[in-house]
Amino acid sequence: MRQDQVEPDQRRSAGACSGADRAAAGPVLFDAVLLDRDGTLVEDVPFNGDPEKVRPLPGVRAALDRLRAAGLRLGVVTNQSGVARGLFSGSQMAAVHARVEQLLGPFGTWRVCPHEDADGCGCRKPAPGLVWAAAADLGTVPARCVVVGDIGRDVVAAAAAGAAGVLVPTVVTRAEEVAAAAWTAVDLPAAVEEILRRQAAVTPAAVAPWPVSSGGGRGTVVVVRADSVGDVLVTGPAVRAVAAGADRVVLVCGPRGRAAADLLPGVDEVIEHPLPWIDPVPAPVDPADMRGLVGRLAAVGADEAVIFTSFHQSPLPMALLLRMAGVPRVAAISDDYPGSLLDVRHRVPPGVPEPERALSLAAAAGYGLPADEEPTLHLRPEAVPPSPVGPPGYVVLHPGSSVPSRACPPEVAVGIGRALVDAGHRVVVTGTPAERELTAAVAGAGGVDLGGRTGLAELAGVIADAAAVVVGNTGPAHLAAAVGTPVVSLFAPTVPFGQWAPYRVPTVRLGDPTAPCRDTRAATCPVPGHPCLAGIQPADVVAALRLLGVTPDRATAGVAVTASGGSAR
Repeated sequence: MRQDQVEPDQRRSAGACSGADRAAAGPVLFDAVLLDRDGTLVEDVPFNGDPEKVRPLPGVRAALDRLRAAGLRLGVVTNQSGVARGLFSGSQMAAVHARVEQLLGPFGTWRVCPHEDADGCGCRKPAPGLVWAAAADLGTVPARCVVVGDIGRDVVAAAAAGAAGVLVPTVVTRAEEVAAAAWTAVDLPAAVEEILRRQAAVTPAAVAPWPVSSGGGRGTVVVVRADSVGDVLVTGPAVRAVAAGADRVVLVCGPRGRAAADLLPGVDEVIEHPLPWIDPVPAPVDPADMRGLVGRLAAVGADEAVIFTSFHQSPLPMALLLRMAGVPRVAAISDDYPGSLLDVRHRVPPGVPEPERALSLAAAAGYGLPADEEPTLHLRPEAVPPSPVGPPGYVVLHPGSSVPSRACPPEVAVGIGRALVDAGHRVVVTGTPAERELTAAVAGAGGVDLGGRTGLAELAGVIADAAAVVVGNTGPAHLAAAVGTPVVSLFAPTVPFGQWAPYRVPTVRLGDPTAPCRDTRAATCPVPGHPCLAGIQPADVVAALRLLGVTPDRATAGVAVTASGGSAR
């Protein structure tokens, strides 16, 4: 390793990066942890109303004290249907909770659902009501909370509220719950270790003194994010982090991601160029074309570069071109030995959400978001036109995908569209020009067909006014996260849900997480019948919308589409 190739754990600092007065201290990922009670904090004694039976699980007190010492607020969110069943009283439950605090220390809030499933309340997990209420009690929002529990209900409630969820499996946890979870840990101490590690990873490193430009920042920085629309969108928080410490940001992307690049805040210039080591259907390497790209990069006069990639991609070909273009400092995530190609060689453990993965690289290079800026996906507001569909409150159904293995089977999508209309939802179906036949079939007689009639910016406007989006693991899911619209995710498990789920936005996952295509990264479904998504029932989508708090909206007799969007169906 070169002298200036410093590993990230050696470069970590709580202070802001040097070299720019406006360099940021880094964002706050989490400021509260909400914990299930039975099976997570204490031994699971069914319907316990006796304080003498409270026994903390191993390592829990020390783990909670680590969170308290780090300044995180703590709360408990627990289903206790024994009250509704008459198995113990409210005062007995309060005595149990007092004993828990005596053994484990204080909690900032206790939020309890005393109901049974049949009561249909909004607080019993997997409904998100307890998470919403506990976050409010602690003076925060669900997106800044981590919910830790031992069964699927806990993490489903977390996701439906827009919080992160950690599943700590026990003997009562079902295998399919483990497979569906975005984040798992062997026990609470391990969950706490990862919570604190993820926060530290986005805190900017202390870098060697770097010349401050006349603009007060670190000069011109090239950021690279090739691949598709979704890949560019999830890198947005990291791009903003770089922009917070740079005078000028030039984004290099491929043709498939250009539309997203034009929507990102913090980007001053875009260089669009196909990269044959990234593109899924690459053209042959053309030496003259590569020399031309080197020339374009050299003309930028960059002071440094940060190369963002997905976990399965190599940054080294791009690093070589940047070196040939004369860029003096290059940062990237690389497990492969980079030789002299990288000055900052960063490593990231598997399973980290893609936006945080990119933010951690920016931090390793010395860049961070301002502490008061949320690390969520954003778009430039002025780049997003008003929705041609009105009024707000409809449900967007986007059945297609540029990757066939992630697309909803047409017959399933048609059934979902029909079920949503029958349930009273106003439905808007979106898709690319190549998907017009599909969107027409899915819209049927009751939905609005916008297939092929929106660019990415226009689609963002449509999604921004939606109550929710029903979509697979594709660009519009991340577009929904960028405009804050809840998502029903029809997620094919070909890639990890924990890395590619819509980020920090209320989400309900549907689909079979144990399907044989799991973790294959297959672009075309390798299993006949597309079983991971073919089993989704339309009624499940309607129920998922209810879980997200989306109720049918038939306020108008129909859904109007402005002239720019065409006529309504």
